[in-house]
Amino acid sequence: MPVAKTNKRDYYEVLGIKKDATPEDIKKSFRELAKKWHPDKNLDNKKEAEEKFKEIAEAYSVLSDEQKRRQYDQFGHDGMQGMGGPDFSGVSVEDIFSSFFGGRGGGASGSIFDDLFGGADGRYAGAGQGASLRYEMEIDLEESAKGVKKTVEISRDELCETCNGNGAKPGTKPAPCNYCRGQGYVARSQGFFTMKTACPRCGGRGETIESPCATCRGSGRKRKKIRLEVPIPAGIESGTRVRLSGEGEPGEHGGPRGDLYVFVRVREHEYFVRRSRDLLIEMPVPFTMAALGGDIEVPTLEGRVKLPVPKSTQSGQLLRLRGLGMPDVHGYGKGDLFVRVVVETPQKLTTEQEELLRKLAALEKVNVKPHSSKSFIDKLKDFFGEE
Repeated sequence: MPVAKTNKRDYYEVLGIKKDATPEDIKKSFRELAKKWHPDKNLDNKKEAEEKFKEIAEAYSVLSDEQKRRQYDQFGHDGMQGMGGPDFSGVSVEDIFSSFFGGRGGGASGSIFDDLFGGADGRYAGAGQGASLRYEMEIDLEESAKGVKKTVEISRDELCETCNGNGAKPGTKPAPCNYCRGQGYVARSQGFFTMKTACPRCGGRGETIESPCATCRGSGRKRKKIRLEVPIPAGIESGTRVRLSGEGEPGEHGGPRGDLYVFVRVREHEYFVRRSRDLLIEMPVPFTMAALGGDIEVPTLEGRVKLPVPKSTQSGQLLRLRGLGMPDVHGYGKGDLFVRVVVETPQKLTTEQEELLRKLAALEKVNVKPHSSKSFIDKLKDFFGEE
């Protein structure tokens, strides 16, 4: 009977190694790729990471075993399928993790993930990191420019003080699970490959609680509100997140806490517009100063400064004040403040001012109309040629 074809990639290609790679080469490549594509380290594209991780684990499960590798080199994927080779489709990452590294006492294969993710206590679930939390914060542009420390209040789980987080009534202890004999997992065979899954009775903990703690009802946790100080670096922009390591939810089975991610939004300023490290402000300038030159006072985030306005400055022209913009969040200097000139035309003129302007218009040979006291209706009639 012909063997069904497969669309799987070559295992050597998956691990990025040559066919004459040594066991150490295989192990090294797997360690690097597993670390890169583990879903816990790729929260933004977890689905893609899971598929990559499964592919990498499947390739390693074959190439790291001398007998399986010989069979694969001789028959390829078709030969492996025909002989009951590994297939990780539809299998969770936790099952894969456990199949390699879940046994009590570790063993040779377990040392790889001990290096990658900090080891485990021999149970199925291990010391899993807690969930990360999200908090959104608004700050002013001035706070972004100088940097600030803000106090936030969040709700998160804390270990129960009554039972110290083990979930058992004081004076008692959790007992080993009878179903999995304290291992936290149960094994099932898939061809010649053994998969280990979380114990359905204890959920992978390897222990059960006969007398739950009355305070936390056996969960080992209590929801509390806590206050934390968040350092906001100078120069931070809207949409940037600040990470507080270890301030998220507590981990499973004594694992480390997750992180707290504070997403910062900088409010729009009344006068300044931000463009990366630079700031922009519009300043009105009298048309006489725009023509003849002069000085104006410009507000900055550090106080008022004097800005020279060159002769013949046009409306809309940009003048620069170097180093008076926003600081770089990484400490690489400061941006500039750009002043956009808005030339103001006076709405009311004295008789003397009007005469002076008419003399200027005559010198420039500009045809201007004499002062008219006609009403708006009269002007409309003139426009349409009505008598």
